[in-house]
Amino acid sequence: MTVWNTDYGADFRGPLDVTRAATMVIDAEDTVIGWSPAAERLLGYQPQEIVGRPLSMLLPAGSTPSVRSLTPHLQGNDIRTARHKDGVEVIVAIAACPLPGAGTAARVLVAAELKDLRVWDSRLALLNGLATQSPVGLAIYDTDLRVTWCNTAFEREIGRPFAEFRGLRADELYAEGRFVTKGHPPTLDAVMHHVLATGEPFLDLHFQGRPPSDPDTVHLWSCAYYRLQDADGHVFGVCEDAFDISDRYKAQRRLALLVEAGLGIGSTLDVMVTAQKITEVAVPEFATTVTVDLASEVLEGEAPATSGAAPMPLVRAARRSTEEHDAGGPGAPPSPSLVPDRSPVEYPSGSPQDRCLSSGGLVLENTALVVPLRAGGGMLGLVTFVRGTGAATFDGGEVALADELVARTAVSIDNARRFTRERTAALTLQRQLLPQQLPEASAVDLAYRYLPTDDVTGVGGDWFDVIPLSGTRVGLVVGDVVGHGLQAAATMGRLRTTVRAFAQMDMDPVELLSRLDDLVAQSAEEQWGEMGMPDGTHADVTTGATCLYAVYDPVSRRCVMARAGHLPPAVVDPDGRVSFPDLPAGPPLGLGGLPFESTEVELPVGSLLGLFTDGLVEARDRDIDHGLALLGRVLSDRCASLDELCDRAVAELLPSGSTADDTALLLVRTRELDTTQVAEWELPAEPVAAGRFRDLTTRQLHQWGLEELSFTTELVVSELVTNAVRYAEGPVQVRLIRDRTLLCEVADTGHTSPHLRHSGEDDEGGRGLFIVAQLVQRWGTRYSGAGKTIWTEQAFPRRDERSPGASRFEGGLVPGR
Repeated sequence: MTVWNTDYGADFRGPLDVTRAATMVIDAEDTVIGWSPAAERLLGYQPQEIVGRPLSMLLPAGSTPSVRSLTPHLQGNDIRTARHKDGVEVIVAIAACPLPGAGTAARVLVAAELKDLRVWDSRLALLNGLATQSPVGLAIYDTDLRVTWCNTAFEREIGRPFAEFRGLRADELYAEGRFVTKGHPPTLDAVMHHVLATGEPFLDLHFQGRPPSDPDTVHLWSCAYYRLQDADGHVFGVCEDAFDISDRYKAQRRLALLVEAGLGIGSTLDVMVTAQKITEVAVPEFATTVTVDLASEVLEGEAPATSGAAPMPLVRAARRSTEEHDAGGPGAPPSPSLVPDRSPVEYPSGSPQDRCLSSGGLVLENTALVVPLRAGGGMLGLVTFVRGTGAATFDGGEVALADELVARTAVSIDNARRFTRERTAALTLQRQLLPQQLPEASAVDLAYRYLPTDDVTGVGGDWFDVIPLSGTRVGLVVGDVVGHGLQAAATMGRLRTTVRAFAQMDMDPVELLSRLDDLVAQSAEEQWGEMGMPDGTHADVTTGATCLYAVYDPVSRRCVMARAGHLPPAVVDPDGRVSFPDLPAGPPLGLGGLPFESTEVELPVGSLLGLFTDGLVEARDRDIDHGLALLGRVLSDRCASLDELCDRAVAELLPSGSTADDTALLLVRTRELDTTQVAEWELPAEPVAAGRFRDLTTRQLHQWGLEELSFTTELVVSELVTNAVRYAEGPVQVRLIRDRTLLCEVADTGHTSPHLRHSGEDDEGGRGLFIVAQLVQRWGTRYSGAGKTIWTEQAFPRRDERSPGASRFEGGLVPGR
């Protein structure tokens, strides 16, 4: 082809054409009587050297042309070995043609080198293949853009013989077609006129339309257009090359949909959002309308039943359609799913959806394709793809694509369902482990807010608690467990229960945190031992948990607090001044190594104490100091109620309403007991002290109108004071507190705690404390640096049990001022 291109250029004459081949005229005796310049170039003989000579000088003996044909279309052709003037043999193709008439010339021979003939044959085969066998549609349009010639492939696309559409314009053949390649004219008329006017060819333009041979299907062609000129340079038309790339385009679209599905489906652990994602991917590229119906159990995180004759109850999870988009006018997006009530869906018997549910396989009916959502051997629901009226049905490749999209969606929905179930279980556990309601306390007014973490991060381990203690005191707790999920929630529950148990033993904050730290460290060591590896990646989540524990006494108005790696509380005095006490941090629970320290502060009546976890003040877009400053500014408002302060703090610090960590906020406003509610005496540890304390107690109860409790209280005081005198040293103190119950406290300098025991029949003592325990509602012991205090608690008698004329005292409190 290189020889052809360089030697012949645009000359389309064949090598045996008489105008370019070596031409020889011979007479009846095979004598050369005519010799052309081309023959001189081929064999080297000048006319005077060869004319009149026999043909045998040029051809070996016996090489006279025969009538044998080399190819069906070239009669009289043969291949011979010719002798060049230089003696070199040249293989030539020759053709002989007899000359009729009475002259001496009998025949004309034309000859050409065999290699040139082979090139010409190849070109003829190429042109014949393009015209009859090529899948590329070829057509020639004249300057009026009317079809003047086309090959077989183009004829098949039109679906009619060429004679029936010859002379038609291009836009008449594809009236609704258009070019979709950006940056080029959209119509055939504009493209061809541009090529005729400028001579600039267009290559790989994508044309979309419906061929007359397949009017129900949209096809896509890759087209090329170039101008045609004759040998003199006159423009006579445009040639169009068009190759149908519909299958390739569909494959690319399918691949693009799968890529888009991989990016969108499964990016969230929300069942409803995941269901909506497949509708966004499939509409409008794949279907006109897509609906997703899920089993009602799936939305609750449960696995639907895999067997049984009862029909599966379905709810509409998502729907998207271009029909509403068209009704909304140009530019309106496809309508999303709007089913906030998760409306139930029922399909009639025999419908494609009903058959899909019954068989468990996909169903194709006309332009509707129903594919089941299957995961783990169970059916989660179904997805229905629908194409509009007049659209093509789903072919085999599209059915496979739909099956793949639904399979990916099913896996993602099943993952979201499992997450929903785990999160629901964790939230349920968390809510059950957190305080259901705060106890009524005389020491403080209370308000709180608890915000679980967002759906992506999972349930956390933050907690808070308010624990009534002896002597009208109250224990305030806030803590944070590292990690998320069921394990963090369960660990939080263990810690909260442990703190309550230790607090009921009247431990001071330092001792309580020390005991809690030991238990947490022991739990982590046991888990490491079970797993056989001491690496932190699988350690118990309690390692690193933080906690703050404070005890407020409304009688002394003093608050003792200690923390284990937790943030200090916010303290707001009655004038609105905010501070964060410099409370020794202490290590997080489970780390050990450093002791815990406590701080004691006096809180005036009406002071505000704010306990919180880091989820409230720490965020990605701000540092913790800024969060503490915002919290302090909110809490400094003296006129707002505790509930209003809680709401404002959440609104200011968590404007989105969610966070990547749990958030706990506990606000308390301090109160104090009125002096008329407390009676306190101190006497030397003498045998007569019990009698004197009984008298003082009786008079005080009469002043309070609690004569009904005199006998019991005298017995309690007598027994506890007698024990103090007998086993302890130093003065003995007795304190009565009239609150929601009657509290009686006996304090001494000893550190030996009395023990309740059952005395035998022959024992002379040991029955006093047992009797006391039977008479009171609760009793216990607490220790301090100066000794111990044994306390009892008695309920007030009911009104109908009181003596006539006795007045019921409703314990009064001095509120925060």
